[in-house]
Amino acid sequence: MEERRVPPDRLRRRVELESLPFASTEEVSPLVGTLGQERAIEAMQFGVGMDRPGYNLFATGLSGTGRTSTVRAFLGEIARQRSTPQDWVYVHNFNQLDRPLVINLPAGRGRELATDMESFILQARQQIAHAFETERYAERRSQLATEMAQKREPMLDELNRFAREREFAVKATPNGIVAAPIREGKPMTPDMLEHLPESDRQDLERRGSEVQNELAMTFRRLSQLEREGHEKLADLDREIARFAIESLLQVLREKYSGQIEIVAHLDRIGEDIPDHLPDFRNAGPQAGGREPASPIEAAIASDHTNRYRVNVIVDNLGLKGAPITVESNPTYYNLVGRIEYRATFGTMATDFRQIKGGALHRSNGGFLILEAADVLRNPFAWEALMRALSTGQVRIENLGEQYSSLPTASVSPAPMPLQTKVVLIGTPALYQVLNQMDDQFKELFKVKVDFAPEMDWTDESVAHYAAFISRCVAEKGLHHFDRGAVARIVEEAGRWRESQHKLSTRLRDAADLATEASYWADRESRGLVEARDVERAVAEKERRSSLPEERMREMIVDGTLRVETEGARVGQLNGLSIIELGDHRFGMPSRVSATVALGRGTVESIDRETELGGPIHNKGFLIVSGYLAATYGQQHPLAMRATLTFEQSYDEVEGDSASSTELYALLSALAEVPLKQHIAVTGSVDQHGNVQAVGGVTDKVEGFFRVCKARGLSGDQGVLMPTANVPHLMLSDEVIAAVRDGKFSLWAVDHVDQGTEILTGRPAGQRRADGSYPDSSIHGLVAQRLKTYARLQATFAPSSNGTGASPEAPSKPARPRRATARARQR
Repeated sequence: MEERRVPPDRLRRRVELESLPFASTEEVSPLVGTLGQERAIEAMQFGVGMDRPGYNLFATGLSGTGRTSTVRAFLGEIARQRSTPQDWVYVHNFNQLDRPLVINLPAGRGRELATDMESFILQARQQIAHAFETERYAERRSQLATEMAQKREPMLDELNRFAREREFAVKATPNGIVAAPIREGKPMTPDMLEHLPESDRQDLERRGSEVQNELAMTFRRLSQLEREGHEKLADLDREIARFAIESLLQVLREKYSGQIEIVAHLDRIGEDIPDHLPDFRNAGPQAGGREPASPIEAAIASDHTNRYRVNVIVDNLGLKGAPITVESNPTYYNLVGRIEYRATFGTMATDFRQIKGGALHRSNGGFLILEAADVLRNPFAWEALMRALSTGQVRIENLGEQYSSLPTASVSPAPMPLQTKVVLIGTPALYQVLNQMDDQFKELFKVKVDFAPEMDWTDESVAHYAAFISRCVAEKGLHHFDRGAVARIVEEAGRWRESQHKLSTRLRDAADLATEASYWADRESRGLVEARDVERAVAEKERRSSLPEERMREMIVDGTLRVETEGARVGQLNGLSIIELGDHRFGMPSRVSATVALGRGTVESIDRETELGGPIHNKGFLIVSGYLAATYGQQHPLAMRATLTFEQSYDEVEGDSASSTELYALLSALAEVPLKQHIAVTGSVDQHGNVQAVGGVTDKVEGFFRVCKARGLSGDQGVLMPTANVPHLMLSDEVIAAVRDGKFSLWAVDHVDQGTEILTGRPAGQRRADGSYPDSSIHGLVAQRLKTYARLQATFAPSSNGTGASPEAPSKPARPRRATARARQR
């Protein structure tokens, strides 16, 4: 038993203060980059350097390991070394009004172009309005009017002559121009027409018909002449307008001469403005024109001139290097953009100016960082992201138009070419699900950036931790830490990983601990954080979250929960559980009991039968059954019925770390040898009886220690654990002091035989050549009990004539079930 006792110097690893080459963090340069993530950095270097489609990155790892901050810092260095990408703008499409054009310009020139076009519209209004007020324009317009009059008068003279020859006069009336009969130069009255002889009346009608025909023909020629006049006048107006804006356009053409698409667009504007002169000639007083007569007129004019404006979608003015976009709310519209609408006279209208870009647009030519879970939570966002990456372009489409059963009046913007490196951040479980379920994901995210939860505990890593604390001091304005405080934080990082050889890389926890330790140092008016401040920060944080643990411990002490820490009992032993409450994790003992009776070789778990056993616990229980069969069922059947359970347990039991506890309790019940109740047990077991490592051993030991301390330390109490878990111990100073003073003990075993001897004080027994065990050994007593059961079962065997009875019906094998909730791990 003594050789299995774990010495105090193996219960925790400490940082030797002499190994720290500084007195405080004032002498330590702040950490640059991340801590213990060499593999992740190498993966990011590969993914960013691979300029091929599909090599986007998925950064995975536990929360708090610095995934997002490391990715941003790394990409920030890369982005600064790259050239700034181009701006993107949408402009009006004069050929297809509902399909705006997308044009790229050098960085910063998108906004410049938009400003230039605003200035152009204002100057065009002024120039055009001024051009139509010049004497030259008035003279040419008067000249056209004179030419029209000169062509119109001969036609009218000829019409009058033709009418007079037939004794008719042409005159204007409210109903138009008509021809009326005359006699002796005067119009004939109705009375005169009524008394005309029939032959004269017929002759008058014939002459009147000839005049009407001539009148209609003349007016057709006059209408044609009027149209020609209007066309000439419109041509004159267009010519004047072109002349007025040509110098403005030429300045812009020269300024953007290197942008072919912009020059072509300016040419189309020069062709379009002369066809919409009322929008410019009716400008307000500032432009030299008149005020619009009504809001409708102003809206119409505004709508027409807006087609010459520019909608800047991506503006990289002032950006140094490539963009890095972090979209914290990756909805469909926030990713790919949207088309907005505005109310116009009772209806909803839109145009290219209502197009709004998304995160994919802003990150074009750079990097886009997204939380994978956030993208998946937003409807249609994941599909939109995959579609954009697979097609290499981002298309702005409103969801309402895609899924509406009725067509809607909208615009269809031209898609923008996409050259963005996307970095998704998520958990390892999410990465595995996406990798297995989404083939497109595997094609588009070929680079896995795995952030490790731990790193080797070396002098170099301790130095890096000190540099990280120095960075926290600088960034958060904390007090500096002396070497003892730094060592205490490093040791706590070892406790988080439950290892004497590894340190946690969950830098968020380390930063929080440093912040809280600085707070307590400040409360004590200390300018330098010491080890006691770190210890107080740890203790205070535990106190804030440990109320459920204290309540459960009180229930054990007052007997509400039956856990014995003294004496010996047959078929009963204290197992150790880990209870997870989100913000707090702690170990707690619970009573495991076993009963045996005559039966047909069944071993039942009550927790399994009641669906409180999780799949891993059920596996551990079945391994116990396998061990019994292999050890004792070689020469005679196991004629027994055994039951095992966790007493007063009402939540799901999960994990296999109690399988050795169950086996000890079962062997005790079969051998009728009591087990020491002042020893709690943890460890899993295989079918050959080897004791295997489990998780949470530090919390389990400390949990049982606190219960024993509350009841009074007797010096016999302790924990039986796997030898493989000794390197995982990072026990508190209080537990280590109790072990050193002989008030508490830990024993490490490799096989159940070693544990049985410690728990019973009897030898386990070695199998002899004939397969038997020493009579007084544990194995010998178990074998004798099982042999007795076998003989008893034989007396109840059915007779040859079919009579006889069985003491019990064969039990139906229980089917493993998965419970719906998990509150404990053992």
